[in-house]
Amino acid sequence: MTLEEFNALPPEELRKQLYSCCSSVNWAEKMATLIPYTSPDHLLNMAERCWHKCKEGDWLDAFNGHPRLGDIESLKKKFRSTADIAKNEQSGAAGASPEVLEELALGNKAYEKKFGFIYILFATGKTAKVMLSILRIRLNNDLQTEKIMAMVEQNKITKLRLEKLLV
Repeated sequence: MTLEEFNALPPEELRKQLYSCCSSVNWAEKMATLIPYTSPDHLLNMAERCWHKCKEGDWLDAFNGHPRLGDIESLKKKFRSTADIAKNEQSGAAGASPEVLEELALGNKAYEKKFGFIYILFATGKTAKVMLSILRIRLNNDLQTEKIMAMVEQNKITKLRLEKLLV
């Protein structure tokens, strides 16, 4: 859709579209109050500002809106509502060997057990092996560092999804 069409969306549809980009209700609500956006750059700039004003609980809400990296079946089943906007984000995992996907699944479990939330990575353009390598490195982080890392990655994902939303 165009920016003009985005700005003209009815409030509930606007929130739905924003929520498809980032599943933090607080972030989507903040963004909805800033309509109209004057340019795509204005939209992206405000998205980042609103994200950085969010609190840890908002970050966790957003993280919970993602499938586990490499879990292709989870992507298909659980996340149908964001499928269009999120398509190809994990395309690097689609052609991975079963062994790499299994290692990624085990790494995801270890990550979630250690940090209490799923592994968030801006996966666009990354192979499953690269995702796995980054996961192994990030497993060495402490909780506070990892929350910040995941928050930064979520911001990248949200901005890409907003860009995809607009024609």
